[in-house]
Amino acid sequence: MKKFLVSICLGFFALMTTQCTTNNTDPFSGEYDTPHGTIPFDKISNDLYEPAFQKGIDLQVEEINAIVNQRSMPTFENTIEALEKSGSYLNRVASVFFALQGAESDDEMMEISTRIQPLLSEHSNNISLNEQLFERIKFVYDRRAEMGLTPEQLMLVEETYDDFAQSGANLQGADRERYRELSTELGNLTLSFSQNSLRATNAYSKEVTLEELDGLPQSAIDAAAALAASKGKEGSYMIDLSFPSYSAFMKYANRRDLREELYRAYSSRSIGGEFDNLPVLTRIAEVRLELAKLFGCKNFAEYQLKHRMAGSPEGVYNLLNQLLEAYKPVADKEVAELQKFAAETAGADFTLMPWDFSYYSEKYKALKYSLDDEALRPYFKLDNVIEGVFGLATKLYGLQFTENKDIPVYHKEASAYEVTDADGSYVGVIYTDFFPRPGKRQGAWMTEFKGQWMENDSTDSRPHVTIVMNFTRPTATAPSLLTYGEVETFLHEFGHALHGLLSKVTYNSLSGTNVYRDFVELPSQFNENFLPEKEFLSGFARHYETGEIIPDELVEKIVAAGQYHAAYACIRQLSFGLLDMAWHTIEAPVADALAFEQAAVQPTQVLPSVEGTALSPQFGHIFSGGYAAGYYGYKWAEVLDADAFAAFKEVGIFNQEKARSFRENILERGGTERPMELYKRFRGSEPTIEALMRRDGIIK
Repeated sequence: MKKFLVSICLGFFALMTTQCTTNNTDPFSGEYDTPHGTIPFDKISNDLYEPAFQKGIDLQVEEINAIVNQRSMPTFENTIEALEKSGSYLNRVASVFFALQGAESDDEMMEISTRIQPLLSEHSNNISLNEQLFERIKFVYDRRAEMGLTPEQLMLVEETYDDFAQSGANLQGADRERYRELSTELGNLTLSFSQNSLRATNAYSKEVTLEELDGLPQSAIDAAAALAASKGKEGSYMIDLSFPSYSAFMKYANRRDLREELYRAYSSRSIGGEFDNLPVLTRIAEVRLELAKLFGCKNFAEYQLKHRMAGSPEGVYNLLNQLLEAYKPVADKEVAELQKFAAETAGADFTLMPWDFSYYSEKYKALKYSLDDEALRPYFKLDNVIEGVFGLATKLYGLQFTENKDIPVYHKEASAYEVTDADGSYVGVIYTDFFPRPGKRQGAWMTEFKGQWMENDSTDSRPHVTIVMNFTRPTATAPSLLTYGEVETFLHEFGHALHGLLSKVTYNSLSGTNVYRDFVELPSQFNENFLPEKEFLSGFARHYETGEIIPDELVEKIVAAGQYHAAYACIRQLSFGLLDMAWHTIEAPVADALAFEQAAVQPTQVLPSVEGTALSPQFGHIFSGGYAAGYYGYKWAEVLDADAFAAFKEVGIFNQEKARSFRENILERGGTERPMELYKRFRGSEPTIEALMRRDGIIK
C-alpha cells in the first residue's frame, strides 16, 4: 500500500515538507527549526496526537477533492504526482506516532491507537474506494505508454493503479462496502494482536536467587541484578521475557526445571488469559481469506503474492520445499548428534527438549570448536561495534557518521548521527536505540521518520531513518558487551538503514525500503556476510579492557563454527515460513489454532512438540506486521544475499567497483524497477541456491 494510503501495519511513514512556521500548539506543522529539519520530540506530547491526526485527515481530504474536482483531463502530473504528494501532514504525524508506538509506548499511546485506528482505516478506504479518483488514475494508466513517461514515472503509475485495484477500487456494490468493513476490522485486529503481545511479554518476570542462576556468565548475572534493581528489587535477581534476559538463561542456566518454566512462559504468551491472541489471530486469518475471495482469489497468499518476486503460492512452496529437502536430513543429523552428546552427560534416558537445545548446543560448540559467546563478548563492546558497523559503510561506500547532540531524540538512550558522503555532501540522519525497556516491543527493526524524494525544484530531500534493537545492557561492572548474534543483528538492521539512507529516486513511495517484501531483506542480510571475515573483524573487535585486537585463533574458530547447526537454523526459518503460508492459504476458517499450527510445522519437526505452546499467538511479523504470506522472504533474500556476497568474495570483500555497483543498482534505486532486473544488473544473472548451500556446508 502506498504511503498516501495510511497503513499502521508496516510502520513505515513518509515525512513531506510544508512551507509554514512551526507553532507551539501544533508541533507537526511547518518546517522544523532543528538540524536538518529533524523531529522536535521535546515539543510532542500524547495529547497532541489525536487532533493532529484529525487535522491531517481533513487536509488530505481537501487535497484529494482538489484532484477529483478539477476539470482538466487527467495527466501524470495533475493526478498521479498530485496524489503522491498528498497527505504530507498526516504522514508526518503518523511517522512519529507509529515509530514511537514500537520504541517508546505507554498505556495512553495504546489507548490513542485504539481510537485512531478506525479513523485511519476509514480514511484509507475513502481514498482507495473513491470512484472518481480511480477513474482518473485508470485514465492515466490506460494511456501510460503514450505519455512519454520516464521509467520511474511509469513505475509510479503502475504501482498506484495496482495499489488501488488491490485495495478494492475495482469492486462494485455490496463487495465494495464489505471490503470497507473487513479492512477496518482487520486494522483493529492487528492492533489488538500487537498490544496483547507487548502486554503479555511485559506481564512476566521472575525473581530468582543467585543459586538459580548457576551456569550463567557474570555478564548475565549482572544483567539479572540490574533488571531487579530497575523494578525496585535492589540486591535481588530477576529474569524476564526480553530477549537478552531470556536467551542468556536458556543458553547457560544449569537448572533444567527453570529453563523449562521459562520456555513455557515464553512460548505460551498470549495463549488464554487476559491477553489471549488465539481468537484474534484466527479472525485475522478469516478476514484476510474473505478479502482475498472478494478479489476472486482462492486464498490470501494468492492475493498477496501477485506483487512479489515469488509471484504465487506455488513459487513460495517451490523454494521452501527445495530447501526443506536439502536441509532436513542434515538438521536431523545435527539434532541426533546433540542428543547423543546430551545423553552422555545427562543420562542414557535423557530426551532433548526445546528448552535444552540452546543449552547443549552452546556446550557442544564450546567442546567442538573451543568457542562460546562469552569468549567473544569482551571483543564486542558496543561502542567499538558501532565504530565497526558504521565503518563498514565507510569502507564500502565512503560514508561518514558524526553524532550530533543538537538533534532531538525521543528517549535519553537514543542517539542521532549525521551521515555524509565521501565528498562531504549531506546524506541523511540515522537514529540508534539499543536497549530493552518497558514500552518497547521485542526484536529489532528499522523504520523512518522521513523518506527520500525530490522536491519540485529538483532539491534532493534526504531521509531520516532509525534502527531499534534490544541488546545486552551495560551493568555495574562492565559496559554493554554484545553477543556475536547481537552484532549480526546490528549489521542486519544497518543494512536496512543504508537502503533508506542511500536512496536516490524522485518519488517517496518508491524510495528506500519501499520495494517488494521478498526483496527488502537483501541489503540487510547481505551485510551479515561480513561479520565472520577477518578483514572486517580486525578493524573494530578489540578487547574492552586490554585493547587487544581479536586474535586470529578466535577468528578461525568463528569461521570454523560458521556452519555449526546451519541446517537446524534453516529448518527453523522454514517452519516459520510454512506456518505463515499455512495461515494464508486456508480456504475455510480454522477451528483449532494450536492443532492447525502443529500440522503446519510438522514437516520441519526436529524436536518434540510441547503441548500448550505455540508460535502463532506471538508471530507479530505475520499477524501485526507486514509479512503476511511473506515470511518466506527471509529465505528468498538469503538466496540472493549469499549469491551477491559470492560476487564480492571473488574480487575482495571491500572491492570498490563491486560496492559501487551494489550501491547504484540495489541501494539507490528503491522500488523504481522490478527487483530481479536490479539484481541482474548488479550480478549479471539470476541467483541460484548453490551459493547458500555452499555457505552453509550442505554442499562442498
